[in-house]
Amino acid sequence: MEKVKKDPYASLRIREFNIFLILRFALVFGWSMQFIIIEWQVYSITKDPLSLGIIGLMEVIPAVSMALFAGHIVDQKEKRNLFALCIAAFSLISLGLFILTWPEVVANWSTDTILYSIYGLVFFGGFLRSFFSPTIFSLIALIVPKKLYPNAATWSSSTWQIASVLGPAFAGFSILWIGVHWSLCFVFGLVLFSLIMVFFIKKKPILNPKIGEPVIQSLKEGVKFVFKTKAIFTAMTLDMISVLFGGAVALLPIYAQDILEVGSAGFGALRAAPAVGAFITMFITAYMPISRNAGMKLLMAIFGFGVSIIVFGISTVFWISLVALFFSGMTDGVSMVIRQTILQLKTPDDMRGRVSSVNSMFVGSSNELGAFESGFTAKLMGTVTAVVFGGTMTLITVVTTGIVSPSFRALDLTKDLEEHEKDEA
Repeated sequence: MEKVKKDPYASLRIREFNIFLILRFALVFGWSMQFIIIEWQVYSITKDPLSLGIIGLMEVIPAVSMALFAGHIVDQKEKRNLFALCIAAFSLISLGLFILTWPEVVANWSTDTILYSIYGLVFFGGFLRSFFSPTIFSLIALIVPKKLYPNAATWSSSTWQIASVLGPAFAGFSILWIGVHWSLCFVFGLVLFSLIMVFFIKKKPILNPKIGEPVIQSLKEGVKFVFKTKAIFTAMTLDMISVLFGGAVALLPIYAQDILEVGSAGFGALRAAPAVGAFITMFITAYMPISRNAGMKLLMAIFGFGVSIIVFGISTVFWISLVALFFSGMTDGVSMVIRQTILQLKTPDDMRGRVSSVNSMFVGSSNELGAFESGFTAKLMGTVTAVVFGGTMTLITVVTTGIVSPSFRALDLTKDLEEHEKDEA
């Protein structure tokens, strides 16, 4: 029997999915850009590495605290309108940060007042972040058919990866070109554009048969499912550790200003390097599906990420640092695509919000927690030592997981994908 050739652009032939990718790129680009502009502004004000960590901590506390409750709400509500509500709330945060950097406000308010106000808005953003991840994860599953989940995960994850590193890279250049204040105005414009685009996606049905289920019971079911599904639990744990200890990018303002001494232009180039790697990953994984031997591929990708972080940490040469960050973007992109594919194929439709919320507790919030860890360890042991320590911990985690979990090493998603194709045939 002749084997049917896979279409690497299958999910891109769905109009609503294209709209989703455009608005997600704009949203993530703006969010990531905003986070880095604030990091630059806060470090310029305080000159204290710990202040960078506090920014991450202010976002991660509400994000983790609300994650499970957000997942329950997402599973109970219509996804398109909930997504629109989240974007509208995010626009208020962007507007607030834009106002806080207005020259008249800066001149008349004390430094501490501005600093604490920034922390307050970041805290509100963390609360909002807890709703974004499960809403987006659930919405994708309602836009594309199940047989296209791996392909959709490739394009969606790669879009997120590229936007999340290209946004900060552009932020570095925009600070140089138009300054912090008008850079934040640009972010506000991107958020408004995303808000308009979301209404080009139709409302989706609510697939949860347990509408009105008690909150505690609902949360218990979601957590129980994640912990008993070993493939999901191990993938989440691996990515959490790598992001937590591999958060070297949080210290890029220090590298750009004090170690490599390349200024805001060099800062932008350093932030752009992972984006280039992620862009290449997007096309590689689209043409070379990662469902076969997914477990081993995920272990190898995270191991490569750890090595890249160590090389970046010890480098004092600008081009070597760029290459190291490029490979960190490639390997991190592969890791994200595989993890999202595992989640999409292994999660029932009625639990997507809760499972994604647990995932955001493990992985999504570890970006900010990793920023705090990097800032804290940099304060204690120095910037370079902190980055090398993080990369080393990532390698130790990957090797340990590979040894103690042979079942995950052997994880293959081919059968799961074939079963979904049969169900829809």
